[in-house]
This record gives sequence, C-alpha cells and structure tokens, in this order.
Amino acid sequence: MEAPTPPSPTELDAAERIILLWDSTASEEARERMIFEGHRDEVDRYLQAVDEIQRSMSSASLVSDDDQAKLNSAIQIAMARLEDEFRNILLNHTSPIEPDSLTSADPSSSTHSSAADSTSEFEDFSPEDDSGLTTPKASSASVGDADELLQRGDSSNTCSYRSTSSIRELDLIPSDAVVDLRNIAERMIAAGYLRACIQVYGGVRKSAVDSSFRRLKIEKLSIGDVQRLQWEQLEAKIRRWIRAAKACVRIVFASEKKLCEQIFNGIGTAIDDACFMETVKEPAIQLFNFAEAISISRRSPEKLFKILDLHDALMDLMPDIESVFESKSSESIRIQAVEILSRLAEAARGILSEFENAVLREPSKVPVPGGTIHPLTRYVMNYISLISDYKQTLNELIVSKPSTGSRYSGDPSTPDMEFAELEGKTPLALHLIWIIVILQFNLDGKSKHYKDASIAHLFMMNNVHYIVQKIKGSPELREMIGDDYLRKLTGKFRQAATSYQRATWVSVLYCLRDEGLHVSGSFSSGVSKSALRERFKSFNAMFEEVHRTQATWLIPDSQLREELRISISEKLIPAYRSFLGRFRSHIESGRHPENYIKYSVEDLETAVLDFFEGYSVSQHLRRRSQVAKSTSLNTSALFVPSAAPLKLHYGASAISASVEVSPDGVRTILPQKLTNRFSCKGTMISNEYHAHHSFCVTGKIPITGKMLRIHSIRY
Repeated sequence: MEAPTPPSPTELDAAERIILLWDSTASEEARERMIFEGHRDEVDRYLQAVDEIQRSMSSASLVSDDDQAKLNSAIQIAMARLEDEFRNILLNHTSPIEPDSLTSADPSSSTHSSAADSTSEFEDFSPEDDSGLTTPKASSASVGDADELLQRGDSSNTCSYRSTSSIRELDLIPSDAVVDLRNIAERMIAAGYLRACIQVYGGVRKSAVDSSFRRLKIEKLSIGDVQRLQWEQLEAKIRRWIRAAKACVRIVFASEKKLCEQIFNGIGTAIDDACFMETVKEPAIQLFNFAEAISISRRSPEKLFKILDLHDALMDLMPDIESVFESKSSESIRIQAVEILSRLAEAARGILSEFENAVLREPSKVPVPGGTIHPLTRYVMNYISLISDYKQTLNELIVSKPSTGSRYSGDPSTPDMEFAELEGKTPLALHLIWIIVILQFNLDGKSKHYKDASIAHLFMMNNVHYIVQKIKGSPELREMIGDDYLRKLTGKFRQAATSYQRATWVSVLYCLRDEGLHVSGSFSSGVSKSALRERFKSFNAMFEEVHRTQATWLIPDSQLREELRISISEKLIPAYRSFLGRFRSHIESGRHPENYIKYSVEDLETAVLDFFEGYSVSQHLRRRSQVAKSTSLNTSALFVPSAAPLKLHYGASAISASVEVSPDGVRTILPQKLTNRFSCKGTMISNEYHAHHSFCVTGKIPITGKMLRIHSIRY
C-alpha cells in the first residue's frame, strides 16, 4: 500500500494557520468559542488541518528540522484543543439516565414468598442467652428516592435462575456527537495521545456512572464500613442493592460498554476495553464490595434469607456480568463476582449447620405457662417454612447430609436419626427433617421441667401438632418432608394425647369403680355407705382439682382442643352416669346427699368445656350446680317445639329470648338491651348474653330438625 502523499508547503502553511487560529492560549476568542459548537465547515477544516499536520509528520524525512519543530508545536496545540473539544462534547451530552430506564433491569423473574410476610411469629421468641438463635425481624421498607425509582422493579425476594441475558443498552450520547467524539479520538490516538484521551473520557463518564449510583442509592461503603453496620440496617441496604445491582450491570455498565465501542472500537487494539474499564472499574468494585462484605460477615440464623437473596440475585446476574465484563482487562471483575457467589453459598451452608446446632442447644428451661406452644417451636417451624421457599437454590447448595447422631452412638445429648429410613430424600430434605428431630429432642427436654406429667404430655402434644400443621400448610415443605415422616409425627402427637389422658384421668376414673363398695357378698343391699361417700368425695375433690388446674392450660388449636374434650367426655361422662345411676339412691337415702353428689352429668359435660381455654374458671362447679337447681327449669328434660318462645326465669328478674328452629339451623331473637356473642359450629349453637349478669344456653338440634333440646343453663 502506497504511503499517503504529504501536503504541499502551501497546504501545510494553511493548516498551521488554522491550528494557531484556535490556540486557546493565544486568543481570547479561541478560549470563548468551541469549534464543534460552531458551523460544520469549521469543524471539517480543523480536522483536515490536523490530518495534514499528521501526514507531514509521518514524512519526517522530507521535512527540514525547522519545519519539524513547527509541526511538533502545531500538533501539540491541536491535541490540547481537541482534548478540550472532546471533554466539552462529553460534558454537553452527558445527562443522568432517566428513572424509567433504571426500573426495567429485571423484565422477568420468579418470586419467593416474602420473608417479611412470613416472619410475624418470629417476634414471639427471644432466647434467654447467646444460643445462636436471634429473631429475624420483618424488615422495614426501603426509603428514599431509590425506592421511588425502583418501585416498579424487582422485589426484595426475586430471582430467575440461570437467566438468559437481560441486558438493555441505552444510547447515552446522540449519534452525531458520537461521530464527533470518534473523529477526535482517532486523531488524538494517532498522534500518541491515547492516555490523555482515555483519562478525559474516563473522568467524564465516571462522573455519569457516579450520578446513576446516587440515583440508585448505592453508597460508597468499604468492606469494613459494611461489617460495622447493624443487621437491621443492612437488611434494607441488601434489598436496595439487589435491585440496584441489576440496574447497574444490565443498564448502566452495559450502556457504558456500548458507548465505548461506538467511539473507540477499531481505532486501536482493545482501546474500547481500556476506556470502559477506566470508566466502570471503581464503581464496579464499589458495587461488588458490598456483596463481598456480606459474604464474609459473621454468620447468624437471621441472615440466611438475605444471603440467599443476594446469592440468587448474583447468580441471576452472572450471565450478564460475563457478557459485560468479557474482555481480558475486565477479568478481575468477573473473578470477584464468582468468588463472592462461592462465599455466599458457603455462608448459607454454614448458617444452616449453625442453626441446627443452635436449635439443639437452645437452653431455655422455664416452662411455658399452660403447656402451650413453645416460642422455639414457632420460630423453628416458621424458619424452615421459609427455607422451603428457597428450595431450588438450597437444593443446589446443600449437597451433603447433616451430621447426626445414631442409635449406636450412645451420646445422650444428641438425638438419633437413621438415614436408612429416609432413603431417596435430597440432602436439603434430610437437613429439614434433622432440624425437626432435634427440635423435638429439645422440646422433650423442656417438657421434663414441668412438675406435672399431665401438662408435660399436653405440652408435647401441642408442639408436635403445631409442627404437623406447619408442614401441612406448606406444600413445598410437605413435599420435602414426605407423608411417611408426617404420619410418624402425627402418631407422636396422638400418643402424647393418649399419655395425657392416662396421666390425668386414670386416677379420676378409678374413683368410679365398684371394687371396695360391696360388703357381705350381697350385691343389692350390701353397699358400704361410708366407702361410697368417700368414693364420691374423692371423685369430687379430684375432678375439682383437675378442672381448676386444666382450665388454665391451653390448647391453641381449636380443632385439637375440641377433639381432646370429646375424648375426655367419652370416657368420663358414661362412667360417671353409670356410677351415679347405680349408687345415687344409696346417697340420697342418707343425710346431706348434696355434700357427696355435687354434680349432675350435665354439670360435668359443661365443665369439660372449660378445659384448655387458658384462663381460670371464675365460677366454681358447686356454684354452677346450685344455680341450676334453683331455676324453675328441668334442664335435663326440656323440649321446645319449633318456633316456640322460651322464657328463662332467675329469681325476681326475667330475661326473655325467642328460640326458633328452621331447616337451616337455629335462629335466636335476642333482647335489644343486651350485647350478644353468637357462634354456631355444625349443629351446635351457643348464645352468651353479657350484661350485669350473664347466662348461656347451649342447645343441640335433633336429627328430625323439629325440636330443640336444652342441655344446660349457666348463670
């Protein structure tokens, strides 16, 4: 290829005059005006003059020393001018990215269940000491302009796994300005001013990137700064970072790379990459330093879900990071992202292991009142329910089985778990089952702090039942735990219910046996009245104590509470009715029968309804029985025809209510002056009037649907 023809002396002189005309160091007019803001003819003439000077310099053998000196001076003046023009064009056409553009970085994603929506019950649990279980709080919403910018973007718990590129490149500078910048860059680089060109470009564009970072509320925090922040502060920053990182990589960095390619591609070897890294290296390091600080921070259970959110967000971004930072010069950014991803994965695995140990060692020894659900149970089950929401991520991260005890280990401080019984389960599923195993082991230890065996069994029943209900309530968790293990858990809480009944009611029902009451071998007349009186007194005392105590115990689940009451009634009521039927006459024929037969069958039926409500019974059984006897109603044999009014009289006062039976059930027309609480379940109806005094009518609709039977009246 032939060398370019050098300009003639006349052309060279003309070119030199044009260069000197725009020497800003020699002319006020040159300082105040910009060539590329004027007429295009002036731009073309100036660029042509620069080209002629450069062609002359490339033919140095044909130029005298004096002319060479003049050319060097002219090119220096020209490069200084072009540098100013380059900077001015960049500044004039650099503006913040529009907010709407920053919200479109995540066009499609799949969403986890929100931790904030699922952690309300975590608030109940506060460990007594540093057991490693710290309550995850529902984080407050992000604040500030960034959230307004990003409110249409990604939520705090979103991720798309292995997504394809979601890059959205914007035209940061108009095309005509890009042409001018490229023309200037070509001449500066050809003259050996590459470094100056890159520095000017990087300085201006880095300021633009910083402006986008400020809009996205990305703070300049060192790793040390991040690690010194409280976790509650970091949670909000993590949510913001996840959204902002997607906008930075997919829009801000990608658009900067495109602009570098438009201006510098093809001018020299990897110059576009050099300019790109000059612009974004520091901001990229600033961005990823935050995630790195989280990945190496102190581990604790409440951090798991935000760490998984970070991991998912970064995993989602990896294809885009590899695309944007594909060059050799940007390899360090890719490596940093990969290393952070690995450390986040390791942190998640470590936190899960530490959580298991913390559940096993949680040391609280004060029994929860009433044998209700322990805060630890609520905490752990809500925690693993959230874990199941991250099943896809954790199935990839958790690849080893938990470190468990064995029935052959002989270690009393660790429960047993045999993997042979759980063949086919994923490592994650085994970890979740192991957490449930160690939770039960811990709860069993806590149950031993109750002095009464009955409430210890009730406590275990409540807690294992809660575990079962939480598993059933989460399809993802149920799938991982499996129905076989769920049936095993169901059997455990039912066994605890059976153990409770044995511990409580065997001794009570023992009072209602016939043994020891008959004398002289005569069944009809040989009943020892003294033994019978003692038997009734023992029953009354034991039942009163059970009633007084267990009314304060609590079964939070209404269905479980009702099932246990029914089970108690099915054993207690027939036994008492039979015993009363056989021996009532022997007591009533003697003196003061009311001291021994204190309760009717209906009294016991009603008393059972007080059990497991969690509060003291304000009106004693004896008082209730006496009031029932003082009424003018025979509560055991009252039938009310359909739609017939019912009047209840108590002493000198009267309170009226109309009770109607319809095909749909019972409708009660209530007194206007009283406040009513009305509830109906199945065929049972309960109306309770609240005034200065209160009474309750409990009724049942017979199969015919035409009669209403009043079982009891409470005053």
